[in-house]
Amino acid sequence: MITQLLTEFQAPTISWTYLLPIIILAGSGILSVLIEALVRDSVRRPIQISLMIGAQVAAFISLIWLGVKSFGPNGSGTVLPVNQALHFDAWTVGIQAVLLICSLLATLVLIDRTSAKQDPFVATAAAVPGSEYEELARQRGLQQTEVFPLVLFAITGMMVFPAAGDLVTMFVALEVLSLPLYVLTAMARRRRLLSQEAAFKYFVLGSFASALFLFGSALLYGYAGTVNLYGIAQVAQAHGQSGQIPQFGLMLILGGFLLLAGILFKIGAAPFQAWTPDVYQGAPTPITGFMAACTKIAAVGVLLRVLNYVVLLAPVDTQRALIGGLWVVAILTMIVGTVAGLTQTDIKRMLAYSSIGHAGFIIVALMGLNASTLSAVVFYLLAYGVATVGAFGIVTLVREVSEGGEVLGEATHIGQWAGLGKRSPFIAGAFSLFLLSFAGLPLTAGFIAKYTAFSSVVATGVSGMGVFNPVPLVIVAIVASAISLFFYIRVIVLMYFVAPAEERALTGELAQAGPNLADPAEDGDEPSSTSPEAVRTSVVLLDSAPHVEVVKSEGPTLAVIVVAAAFVVIAGIYPTPILGVLTSLFGG
Repeated sequence: MITQLLTEFQAPTISWTYLLPIIILAGSGILSVLIEALVRDSVRRPIQISLMIGAQVAAFISLIWLGVKSFGPNGSGTVLPVNQALHFDAWTVGIQAVLLICSLLATLVLIDRTSAKQDPFVATAAAVPGSEYEELARQRGLQQTEVFPLVLFAITGMMVFPAAGDLVTMFVALEVLSLPLYVLTAMARRRRLLSQEAAFKYFVLGSFASALFLFGSALLYGYAGTVNLYGIAQVAQAHGQSGQIPQFGLMLILGGFLLLAGILFKIGAAPFQAWTPDVYQGAPTPITGFMAACTKIAAVGVLLRVLNYVVLLAPVDTQRALIGGLWVVAILTMIVGTVAGLTQTDIKRMLAYSSIGHAGFIIVALMGLNASTLSAVVFYLLAYGVATVGAFGIVTLVREVSEGGEVLGEATHIGQWAGLGKRSPFIAGAFSLFLLSFAGLPLTAGFIAKYTAFSSVVATGVSGMGVFNPVPLVIVAIVASAISLFFYIRVIVLMYFVAPAEERALTGELAQAGPNLADPAEDGDEPSSTSPEAVRTSVVLLDSAPHVEVVKSEGPTLAVIVVAAAFVVIAGIYPTPILGVLTSLFGG
């Protein structure tokens, strides 16, 4: 029997050239691990940084070269580098290009230690929080360079995820991108208990999501006898053309739902979004920006591939069930992201719920599958990803400072951002620009992204997914986008039209606010006082809060903010070149 299996086995034909971007990143990750083991501490960090940035740049250049080679004027078209396991098509090129742009910007924020000369990561991740060993490591200036190979492996998994052509490859890529993120989430330099709690929640819920994905894959294999997406689509299409309900048709519906659940978890769509606010708040802020942009891009990429094969070619009854489920998810996601975002008093949690809302908008955009819709989705991901990395880059610079002048962690309570427009006009202006882009106001990239996404879906009508008119869904998206404008504008008003808490205390404005206007204190502590001097509200924070300053960047974060702000403005005013390239890529 074993001899027969070995005889029948045929090794896949591999087109190594089209795997070059993935090979560069995976090889760099392995080399980065060896550097950790063999290179001395004094030169390890600069070598790791050079390798990480260089690998992403090289992967991007090779991807563009391969894209032109395949989809240029005389291109060869779609290539299957490893039989049906990976697809190198226009969708892969578009998603991977956007992913590498955002990952490069996010890693530039990650390497910046600011003028405080502090890494965003704890010196020794294995140390017990608050222990003497942790303090000794901090005093000796130890640096956590293990983050660099972890980031490279996460990017590698993200690159493979949207290109996967079968469920096994998809699952392996999912785990490769997820496992490093679980570790990176627990490595925050400040508020380590919160960081470790966030990592634990992310790991547990991520494990459940992976289990759902595996269970769905098993059901789809039982239905079609193959894990290949194209093979599943052929079986589903054959059943649809025959007009007969297959004996195991329920397996296709349940398998599709469970598979989509595992993917929607990574996108942060409701009701699978419970991890998002806690993880975004507890993770090191550069990692939060990296996850918010890059993980969502990769997950949207694989979601569309599953929709294109498993859903679009399924029998009509199955298609109605799966698309109806996505409608419910899209509406619920937009509602949760908008309504919960209105009540947030923490900047990172507010951006987390903003991310959830955008996940709903992207799912709406996916309701039509044609060239214009694909172009719109890729542009949306680019506009959202760049603005997100820029926004979290700004969060890393707004810091608390102790009475002794020591720079502490990020000042994330929105009351601490009062008067930021006076302290640092550029930082406040850039953050306002990113918020307005999230809201979709005209003359920003976010407006063009939402307009092209929603209009392409409406123009597609029922010809995209073929079973529902998407116009009501677009109306819900527009209303949700309008409501979300409130919590974006609230922060802008706070930065420009409210004085800092310490100035308000001197002028007596806080005393007029009166007692008992307090949020619940963090970490379960009781409010310290009901006197006017200890008032805590969603707008101001004076409960013996440290002074807030905008620390100077070493250079990388400032460069990212400038590039992101410039992109938001230029793409909002003149998006034609980018949309033209995307339209040419997708043949629209």
